[in-house]
Amino acid sequence: MSKINWSVDALHSEVQFKVKHLVISTVTGSFKSFSGSAVTEGDQFENAQIAFTIDVNSVDTGQPGRDEHLKNTDFFEVETYPQFTFASTSFTKIKGDLFKLIGNLTIKGVTKEIELEAEYGGTQRDPWGNTKVGFEVNGTIDRKDFNVTFNSLTETGGLALGEKIKIVANIQLAKEA
Repeated sequence: MSKINWSVDALHSEVQFKVKHLVISTVTGSFKSFSGSAVTEGDQFENAQIAFTIDVNSVDTGQPGRDEHLKNTDFFEVETYPQFTFASTSFTKIKGDLFKLIGNLTIKGVTKEIELEAEYGGTQRDPWGNTKVGFEVNGTIDRKDFNVTFNSLTETGGLALGEKIKIVANIQLAKEA
C-alpha cells in the first residue's frame, strides 16, 4: 500500500482550550494559527503519523488584555517559546469511529506524552474534487506538567485558575495530490 500525505485545512479547522476560572465557570480560548499533517498507509488512518504545530502568539480568548497576559512570562512566554508542537507515537482504533491518539506534546520546552481521543467524522469530496476527512480531538492536560504554573488565590483561599486544561480540536485534513 502506498503512503498518503494529508495537510490540515486551517480554514475548516479549529483548536480550542477550556480552563476553569474561580472554580465556578469555564473560560474558552483558541489558537488562530496552526498547521499539521498526517501520513497514512492508503486511506486508513489507523497507525497514521501525525504532526501538529501551534503558533502560540495567535492565542485568542476574546479579551485582548487576557491574551497579552497569556503571552507573557506568567504563562506561555511566547518570546522564548513561540510554538507548541505535537508528534504522534500511535494512533489506534478503539471501536467504531473512536481512536486513541498518543504522542509527545511540547509546551515551553517541556515534552510530555499525552493521550487524546479522536472521533472520525467521515470522508467527503469538496466541490473542487479534493478528498477531505474530519476528526474531533478531545483530551485533558495538566498545565503544571508544562511549567505553566502561574496562579493566584481567591479571597477564600481557592485557586483562581484550574490546572486541568481541556483540549478540543476540530480538524479537517485534505489529501495531498
